Formats: sequence, structure tokens, C-alpha cells
Amino acid sequence: MNDNSKLYKIRYRDISLERKNLAWKIVCEKIYQKYINSNDTVLDVASGHGEFINNIHSKCKMALDLNPDAALFLDKNIVFHNINAFEIKNKFKNLDVILVSNFLEHLADKKELDNFLHLAFEALNPGGRMLIVGPNLRYLPGKYWDYYDHNVGLTHFSLMEALELTGFKISKCIDRFLPHLDRGSKMKTPLCFIRLYLLFPFMWRFMGADFFIVANKP
Repeated sequence: MNDNSKLYKIRYRDISLERKNLAWKIVCEKIYQKYINSNDTVLDVASGHGEFINNIHSKCKMALDLNPDAALFLDKNIVFHNINAFEIKNKFKNLDVILVSNFLEHLADKKELDNFLHLAFEALNPGGRMLIVGPNLRYLPGKYWDYYDHNVGLTHFSLMEALELTGFKISKCIDRFLPHLDRGSKMKTPLCFIRLYLLFPFMWRFMGADFFIVANKP
């Protein structure tokens, strides 16, 4: 068992993964799928429990994760690669969409962040998109650092700057999107409330703490 496997078993031991998946399924249907076409080739970077790649619809779906246990949570039609995210350049080409959820803050430093963004940019087709969700340091100044593997502090502003320096064009930025799932949450929010929350964006201004950014390769 590697360190990632041990850490995530500790972190999610009190959370129902089935309910977590149902919650993200709603987010994928109502939000993510708007940016993903049926013929797209999609890669989920640091796929974790597969909540994103399992719940979107496209022609070709792939996932990568450094934790080999991630393969256990993926649907059979998803090709899994147990590799480091920095191997994206060698393994993947002509991608239409790259999914990145709660990953960038785990990189060692901003040099690694720049490196990953450049590799992702090269792996995308022209017109390809990177969909990014992550905790916004602007709204989680203390809780952001409650996680042992959070290294890079990011706000929506700082990440947009990094993306634009890489060559991406920002087509969507929501600074307050989803409420942040901290370690005290048990994912007990009724699923009907999640649907209502996504239908009324004015609620995001009061409860959202994770950003959502769509970055396009020209």
C-alpha cells in the first residue's frame, strides 16, 4: 500500500463513497456535461474515487492516478493508467477534455504547477478544454491547510494567471461554486438540495468555496 492509499483510507473512512458518488453525479449531469460532447476523448487526472469520469458521457474515457486503488472505483469502459500526472505528455495526445478536481493544490510547488499546465496544454487538441474544480484559498484561508498534502495555495485569480501564462484562454470562472467538503462533513446533504443548489446560482455566493474554471486551448 503506497502513501496515497493510506492517506485516503484515513481521510474518507467516515464518508459514504456511494453517497459521495451520487452527489457528484448530479454535478456532472447539471454542470460538467455542458462542456463535454458525446464524441470527446476525456482524461480525468488524479481520478480518485472516479466520481467525475464515471458520471460523464463521452466516446472515450480515461483516468490516471498515482494510487493504484483508484482503478477499483472505475467503470469497466474506462481505461486506467497508474502513473504520475507528469507522464501525461508521453501517454496522451489529441485529448478534447481534461478533468482536474482537487488536484493542483497537492503539487509540490508552483514550478510543478507550471510544468503540469504546460503538459496538459500540449496534450489537448486545439479547441480542447480543461475543467478545473478546487478549493479557493480566498474563501478557505484556514481550512485550506487542514489537509496534510495541500502544498500550493491557489485562488481563482492566481490560477487564472497561471493558465493564461501557459497559453490557455479562460472561458468560464466561478469563484464561488460548490461548498467545500471539509473533513468534518459526512456528505449527509439531501440529494434534492444539491439539485436545487445548482439551479439557483445566487446561493453559490453565500455557500460556495470551491472555484470552477474552464480553460480553453486556442
